[in-house]
Amino acid sequence: MAVKRILSGMRPTGKLHIGHYVGALESWVSLQGEYENYHLVADYHVLTTQLETESMLSNTIDMIKDWVAAGIDPEKSPIFRQSQIKEHAELYLLFSMLITKERLERNPSLKEQIRDLNLPSVIYGHLGYPVLQAADILLYRAIVVPVGEDQVSHIEITREIARKFNKTYGNVFPEPATKLTHFSRLPGLDGKAKMSKSLGNTVFLSDSPEAIWQAVRKAVTDTQKIRRNDPGRPDVCTIFTYHNVFNSMEIDVIRRDCESGALGCVDCKKNCAAKIASFFEAHREKRESLSDDMIMDILVDGETRARILARETMALVHDAMKLG
Repeated sequence: MAVKRILSGMRPTGKLHIGHYVGALESWVSLQGEYENYHLVADYHVLTTQLETESMLSNTIDMIKDWVAAGIDPEKSPIFRQSQIKEHAELYLLFSMLITKERLERNPSLKEQIRDLNLPSVIYGHLGYPVLQAADILLYRAIVVPVGEDQVSHIEITREIARKFNKTYGNVFPEPATKLTHFSRLPGLDGKAKMSKSLGNTVFLSDSPEAIWQAVRKAVTDTQKIRRNDPGRPDVCTIFTYHNVFNSMEIDVIRRDCESGALGCVDCKKNCAAKIASFFEAHREKRESLSDDMIMDILVDGETRARILARETMALVHDAMKLG
């Protein structure tokens, strides 16, 4: 029987925003007691869209501070860098023999990334992003992957690769199931479909209450609600979406007063900013207590533990493939 194990990770791009919390971190924390969790710093994946590596380590440290502050317990859940476990690269190479270029080109997430990042062309590594992700997941023989809706197509590729390997060489890998987060996406302050640092439409988990207010006050709301007494449409308002996540106790009153025109957008934003600041107050305090040296110790320990499982898996792969 397969171990109830989860593999989840993020690209290290620095401090995390509230969309990361809603789309991933909240789910990761809640699953710690139910599964054996492994958490990946996907530093190889950064190279698929940018080649600059000078800030990689500082961005990694910033990201892990947010992970731990959010509730990830590194003693229960190993945290490690992809680049420090060489078996990721080996399994990626072997898996690249099991999938066609045409299949990867049909990946809808690839088209979305090209659009969002305004990329003029696609490098080989970016096209093969889902294959590397498959190696990340299957190296730890994870049976569940918690993801947002935008990653479901990638996990299906992982399942296809696992099936192809097992059929060709023998049963080594489970076919991991997806576990969607409750709020898969949080819209950005500009009303875009997804909060993203590359679009500059974020509220960071570590932002001070004043910084949160300065960000939220600029957020796009209902473009048809021009004056305070104008009736609003909560369901098209970005701020109402934030209230739904971080201020659910007041959501019915906010909807009623917005629709009647009794609640103006400025007051609604002030309330929202205050609730977000309050929600992440403990996170900010915990984060400030974490030093860079503490994070490096967490990484060294996590990489030692992850390496043991990765080597075990590759021994199974070599045996199945008769590679000696």
